[in-house]
Amino acid sequence: MGQLMTRVLDVLWGKEDRRLLMLGLDAAGKTTILYRLQLGEDVHSIPTIGFNVEKVEYRNISFTIWDVGGQDRLRKLWRHYYKDNDALIFVIDSADRARLNEARSELHHLLSEPQLLDSILLIYANKADLPQAISVQEMARLLQLDNVAKGRPWYVQPSCAVTGDGLVEGLDWLSEKLKELGSHTYHGIRQDETIQPAAAFRPAAGSLEGPAGGGW
Repeated sequence: MGQLMTRVLDVLWGKEDRRLLMLGLDAAGKTTILYRLQLGEDVHSIPTIGFNVEKVEYRNISFTIWDVGGQDRLRKLWRHYYKDNDALIFVIDSADRARLNEARSELHHLLSEPQLLDSILLIYANKADLPQAISVQEMARLLQLDNVAKGRPWYVQPSCAVTGDGLVEGLDWLSEKLKELGSHTYHGIRQDETIQPAAAFRPAAGSLEGPAGGGW
């Protein structure tokens, strides 16, 4: 009875259910981000063997977020989670330049997957508080987002999972973009990059949005 009433109220209040898939290399901060979003606090985590799944309620949207382990031997399992996602969240350790090529290779592979073609892309450039962190402009260039993500909305948001800085801003973009797109598939997007200042980070770490406008 309680679950039925919850569903009725969700319909009356217009609450949306959205499914998000969060991937990235091991030690990028995915699980810390997940529980910071859900609980609002830093939760000590160990490397994910398998997956974590949690609901995050935000701006009248119920996000079901799947966080799948990023260790090399686990990435072959990612494909089992591709179906029916509204957005792909890819988390990168922006302070670990040594693994950027590896992260780029995995991201390019994901964006070529047919089951993810309709998923919009949010990249959390995590650990942006560290002095050696790559700026979002450089991150977008090194990841070749202008080419590999062409045809879908994308957004690079600097973040610090430990403090929570930047995480809500990423959800803000997701919420607005998903409401804008509704249930339509997004195609034929013109390229229009917009750089916005980030409140919690040095100027070089402002967020970066990719394609805007266009039709479906």
